[in-house]
Amino acid sequence: MSEHAHAPEDLLAAAPHEFVRPASAWQVLWFLPQNALIAGLKLYRTIVSPLYGDVCRYFPSCSAYALESVTVHGAVRGLGLSVRRLLRCHPWAAGGIDRVPDGGRVFPDFASLPRIVLLNHPTLAERHQHHPAGGTGPAAQGEPSP
Repeated sequence: MSEHAHAPEDLLAAAPHEFVRPASAWQVLWFLPQNALIAGLKLYRTIVSPLYGDVCRYFPSCSAYALESVTVHGAVRGLGLSVRRLLRCHPWAAGGIDRVPDGGRVFPDFASLPRIVLLNHPTLAERHQHHPAGGTGPAAQGEPSP
């Protein structure tokens, strides 16, 4: 495979969306709150967030943090983590890098990592670009083992 095929833009374009794809009718109901939150956050990030510009003191931004936390941890824990992050984000906060905690949903390989995980962890795409065949076995957070 050529190096160009592993460029970060190509990896993002090929990455799956954040939505959980249920396999049964029962799972549709179980994942409905999570998928509804993901849809709302994606809508916010598409329509409202661009109006404010790049003003967040943290990386990832609060909306990107919320989208990743709901994607990785589900509706209840993800919403709790998002609220906790919003309470930390205020004019007197120092800001900086604030990652979503590990745990929750496990992604079996690099190709299954949702777009928001790749966006919030830019070094993943760089590492994959240099070691595409390496055993990335990402944990729930999407970080490969060192």
